[in-house]
Amino acid sequence: MGEYRWLTWESLDEGAIVRILLNRPETRNAQSRGLLVELGEAFREAEADDDVRVVILGGTGKMFSSGHDMGSKEAMEEYNGPNRHPTAMGDGGTREGLERRMIPEWHYFFENTRRWRDLRKITIAQVHGPVYAAGLMLMWACDLICAADDVTFADVTGTRLGMCGVEYFAHPWEFGPRKTKELMLTGDSMDVEEAYRLGMVNKVFTAEALADKTLEFARRVATLPTVTALLVKEAVNQSQDSMGFHNALNACFSLHQLNHAHWAELTGGWVGTPEYGVPAWGTAPPVKPARRDEP
Repeated sequence: MGEYRWLTWESLDEGAIVRILLNRPETRNAQSRGLLVELGEAFREAEADDDVRVVILGGTGKMFSSGHDMGSKEAMEEYNGPNRHPTAMGDGGTREGLERRMIPEWHYFFENTRRWRDLRKITIAQVHGPVYAAGLMLMWACDLICAADDVTFADVTGTRLGMCGVEYFAHPWEFGPRKTKELMLTGDSMDVEEAYRLGMVNKVFTAEALADKTLEFARRVATLPTVTALLVKEAVNQSQDSMGFHNALNACFSLHQLNHAHWAELTGGWVGTPEYGVPAWGTAPPVKPARRDEP
């Protein structure tokens, strides 16, 4: 097992199940470059181990993940400081203009998420707390989702950044087309019960029982022959790709970069600003639940 700074790794049931937890609780498991690189390594380690049948992905602390790291001291140093992460010097990190943002985002936000979606093992997300923006990406990359009974889901990148969503835009496939438009245009959230009714969430447990019940669920899945589990996953994923999922993700990633370019031309930054009707991230109003009887 590799040594990880931003993750915990737990091997269970004689190696048949691995539980990986995002472990930056002081930032609510915000996704820094270091965390994402380590997560890719951990997923690959579990994938390469023929004893592993199921991988559980969760988080320590108050929530599963608060999304992209929007400015912690560690994240800033990863890109610009003396403790710069090695990956910041390649994959577009030293380029200029559009390439400087597009290429790293393709590698570390988009393609890695798509790669994890197609991991050669069954994956189960174990989510708690609010799951917003890029937290959705990690959750949606998993085959199955177990959620605490108080979880809410939202993507506030439209209302707080002026963006058309996160890089791995699976929203219409997970929320449904019309609900996606509502949630993106308002910044409102969906509760776990509606997510369960939509089929986005498989199981809902109390927060106290989430870890144990998710493990129990994983044990059921782990009893299936490995070839059966893999081909069930492949049949579903290939069917989804035949319906346009893969191509839609590519197209929406390009739109995401166009959105960045729009704001770069207007503001010199990468997102919208208050003078253009986009509230400052830190002072935006609280996320409200979407209700069918309220505008």
